[in-house]
Amino acid sequence: MKQNDDFIQNKALTENNNNIFFEIENEFENAIENKVENEIENGIEDEVENENKKEIENEVENENKNVIEDEIENPKIFYTDSSDENKRLDVFLSENLPDFSRSFIQKLIKKGEVLVNGKVEKSKYLLKKNQEVKISIEISSKINIEPQNIPVEIVYEDEDIIVVNKEQGMVVHMGAGNYDGTLVNALLYHTNGKLSSYNEDDKRPGIVHRIDKDTSGLLVVCKTNKAHKILAEKFSTHDIKREYHFICNGILNESVTVNANIGRNPNDRLKMAVVPNGKRAITHFEPIKIFDKYTYAKATLETGRTHQIRVHSAYIKHPLLGDKVYGNKNEKIKANGQTLHAKTLGFVHPTKNIYMEFNSELPEYFKELLKKIN
Repeated sequence: MKQNDDFIQNKALTENNNNIFFEIENEFENAIENKVENEIENGIEDEVENENKKEIENEVENENKNVIEDEIENPKIFYTDSSDENKRLDVFLSENLPDFSRSFIQKLIKKGEVLVNGKVEKSKYLLKKNQEVKISIEISSKINIEPQNIPVEIVYEDEDIIVVNKEQGMVVHMGAGNYDGTLVNALLYHTNGKLSSYNEDDKRPGIVHRIDKDTSGLLVVCKTNKAHKILAEKFSTHDIKREYHFICNGILNESVTVNANIGRNPNDRLKMAVVPNGKRAITHFEPIKIFDKYTYAKATLETGRTHQIRVHSAYIKHPLLGDKVYGNKNEKIKANGQTLHAKTLGFVHPTKNIYMEFNSELPEYFKELLKKIN
């Protein structure tokens, strides 16, 4: 482990026969990332929540203003047998506490909340048979998020997930300058507080992925930690169908695939950009209808990077109509933010194990802009 003030980085290399590798995220970089992301139009386009971020899972019961508390039996005691010999302590606990993330368990081990035969050990400690492993889960109150009776279009709902069609202008979750009126506030009211607590950041109950404030369209939100964990993994491996419709400047007269890494703009940390050392990002663009100075088109994502469609469209000289960050500054046709709609969302249901695909109609603001450019 290496510590330098607020900078914390911990890489644990497994010593068991399976060569299991765990990485604890750089907490300082995460803090900067979260701060910057909250400042970028108070939203993020379809960024996978569990990707390159620490995870935390807690059993939750939301009461009153969604005061979230753990309800796990505390402390919890396990006993090892011959099958656990030479197994790492964090691996053993991850297997026995599937509703909790590995990084969360490693944090508890580091804090001394895990005892092996009454003794504090490290995450990489190799277990022996017939040992007692006791783990204490801290019960803590978190941020109060007010459920609010805000209309939201529910496309599908069951005991595990909710698929919503978010309107343009609605922020997904609370952040800098947005403490209410968000999609999360609305869904906490709709579900009587029953959203997953999988995310470490308790401002984002249930949120698996996000789209920008000014991007409309489909999102899937989770009610249970089990569903959240499974869907987060599917987003991480890009095993999700995501198709967006948009209006861009200029004539996009043929299909094009953009394979260009995306990262923070080195000249403006509030923006993303195509950069050599960025994260892998692939977008497939296809024109639907070509107008005089604009193109109505669709984009299919292979990856889910911050502002991916907006950055890639600007990169190929076809910025989105109305994009205040990456678009043309002097648009003749005025729009309230980027003209981008998450139209199709498809995935294998996390517990039913069946493929489900949802489609949404173009919203009125989008249809009106199509009339204007025609």
